Amino acid sequence: MPRTVVTDLIVLSVLSLLGIAGYETSFGDLNFLIAAVAGIVIGTLVAVAGSLLRLGVLTTVLLGLAAYFLLGTPFTMPGLALFGVLPSLPSLTGLALGAVYGWADIVTIGTPVEAPYYIAAVPYFAAWLVSLVGAMLVIRWLPKRRTVLRSSLLLIGPVLLYLSGILLGTDEAYLAGVRGVAFATIALVWLAWRRGADVEASGDGARRLRAQKLRGSAVVVAGAVAIGAVAGLAIAPVAPERFVLRDEIVPPFDPLEFPSPLAGFRNYTKDLAEEPLFTATGLEPGDTLRLAAMDSYTGRLWNVAGPGSAAADGGYAIVGETLPAPELATLGSSRDVEISVEAYGDVWLPTVGYGSSLRLLDSATADRGGDLRYNAAAGTAVLTSGIDEGARYRLEARIQREPDTEQLIDTPVASLDLTPVENLPDVVAAKADEYAGEATSPIEQLRGIERALKTNGFLSHGLASDSVASRAGHGADRLIELFTRTQMVGDEEQYAAAMALMARHLGYPSRVVMGFAPEIAEGDDEVEVLGGDVTAWVEVPFEGVGWISFRPTPDQVDVPQEQTPKPKSEPQPQVRQPPRSEHVEDELLTTVEIDETDDEDRDRPFQIPGWVWVTAAAVGIPAAIVLLPLLFVALAKRRRRAKRRRGPNDRGAAGAWDELVDRYAELGFEPPAKATRLQTAHELDRQVVEQGVAATTENGVPLRLATLAATVDRDVFDGESVSDEAVTERWTEADAAGHAVSAAVGRVRRFVARYRIRSRR
Repeated sequence: MPRTVVTDLIVLSVLSLLGIAGYETSFGDLNFLIAAVAGIVIGTLVAVAGSLLRLGVLTTVLLGLAAYFLLGTPFTMPGLALFGVLPSLPSLTGLALGAVYGWADIVTIGTPVEAPYYIAAVPYFAAWLVSLVGAMLVIRWLPKRRTVLRSSLLLIGPVLLYLSGILLGTDEAYLAGVRGVAFATIALVWLAWRRGADVEASGDGARRLRAQKLRGSAVVVAGAVAIGAVAGLAIAPVAPERFVLRDEIVPPFDPLEFPSPLAGFRNYTKDLAEEPLFTATGLEPGDTLRLAAMDSYTGRLWNVAGPGSAAADGGYAIVGETLPAPELATLGSSRDVEISVEAYGDVWLPTVGYGSSLRLLDSATADRGGDLRYNAAAGTAVLTSGIDEGARYRLEARIQREPDTEQLIDTPVASLDLTPVENLPDVVAAKADEYAGEATSPIEQLRGIERALKTNGFLSHGLASDSVASRAGHGADRLIELFTRTQMVGDEEQYAAAMALMARHLGYPSRVVMGFAPEIAEGDDEVEVLGGDVTAWVEVPFEGVGWISFRPTPDQVDVPQEQTPKPKSEPQPQVRQPPRSEHVEDELLTTVEIDETDDEDRDRPFQIPGWVWVTAAAVGIPAAIVLLPLLFVALAKRRRRAKRRRGPNDRGAAGAWDELVDRYAELGFEPPAKATRLQTAHELDRQVVEQGVAATTENGVPLRLATLAATVDRDVFDGESVSDEAVTERWTEADAAGHAVSAAVGRVRRFVARYRIRSRR
């Protein structure tokens, strides 16, 4: 192979390596370079082998694809390789997925990217593709006509790699000046050398001319680089933040698809109070486990802000084992905690402090590692597919340091852009001003509010054992009730929600954090967390310090009872009663004439003709076989429907949804198990479209269940009372949807559905 071709291949490989080194900001270290170098070597060697073996372009490309899959496993996914080097079915699948979907995933994954498992295939595929195409052009296309223009076109591949390292990285460049200068210098000197190689003369004169051109070009390039660097440092303005795709693309996870964690607070205190939810090892006395941080209030619910709604929230991004660090936190002691799930079942993962690494231990959960999302600003994690009994994971984290009140007197509250609250009750704002009093510093005002709520209020979870009733919920009506009753009565749900709104009224960013506070004794290796350990508190960020917690829930449970005197009984004046009448009216008798004439046929029994028995048997037996099961199923469905309509109105609204899902199942569709209403709606709508069922509403619009599912979720979880009219409306909508899909599936499926009965609970 000519020496010039070898030089061209080396230059392109070095430029590609400089370009792809920009991926370091995404992967967090240089381990990805193993895959990138492997891609460069494999792509280049395949192009060389194709030339030496005189293979066609198409054959060489097919050979390159085979080498990509057969040789890529040990460099990208060594843990999935057979005997350490051979590809396996999961690794081959990962190489394909990484080449197709890795580009979209990498910009939604929190740095450093470590998941999904196929993400390492991105730099491998990029380097392999650029090297294969570039080497084939160097060997097959460039020698046909050696011009500077053709040589310049070969730089497109390395330049694209350089740009991809910027766009797929973060706003912190990796050795931008060194890599940029080196890339430009090597490229320009190589082009100058290629221009000198175009001299067609031979002999010493030609060699001297080529050397002269090369030296001159090198001097010009070196001078331009030096002058540009000095001028840039002297007069160039400060560069703005770099444009990177991960800052422009919203992560796909939307927490609003799931019910607000705080809306289910009473479920833990009532139904799961004595139920072991999970066990934790590695906790220390005073530790609390975080479940979710809610920074959005709509007047009905505190919830986790949706994607793109709050610049300071950070959002939930796909992560691997290494978790990104929070931007605003002062971290202290570390924890190495292992969680073993028992009765707990939700998408929110209990965590401690701010995590640095999270590893899914059991195989069932580890297989769904791509569903893991983490919010570094909130210190909370979510597994979108949910965790069930038997799940285990290990978390390494550090705890936020919380200075004393005196140390924060002169510290301002951090200026963060959180989602504005809506429908703040006037009484809450008035109480915030009253409790803050004449304090001037933010920490004194917030501690004053915390102290007033804790001192003047009373704790009640609304249980039968509590001395006074306490309604669930934290909507505007419930918070108005909290402050307008004779005594403030509620639990962590109401007090934390109220204080967070008070802080927002004073102009301070705040959020409600829900979690668990188990009793931990000194030396406890393992702690069993019960549903009754659930709690909620408020966090407010302070400049340069981090999020400081406030716990406004009172400890007092003996609510003073109002004494209402019973009215005195007033004696009634005696009234003389009239004498009792002993007269009984004569009964009226009606004479009836009895026909005592004998009937000749009185004693003759009636006989059914034989043909009637034959006809009845011929018709009745098949009818009974067909109709009796239908009757029993119809009665069971009617009983199921009546049972779902009984009880509280929120259960009645949920029953309408369950009735509709069961109707879909009876028509032959397959609702997913253990899914939210919104997920079930999307899956059923997908099956309807997939099976070609043209279900439409009365207006001719294609039937979609997502709206009804979201409405029922609001009825069940927003904590407000549901009116009778709303329940009737939900059943009307569910029946209409059921009739629409039933009419669309056809007579056969409709007939079979009459014999099927399914109950979700």
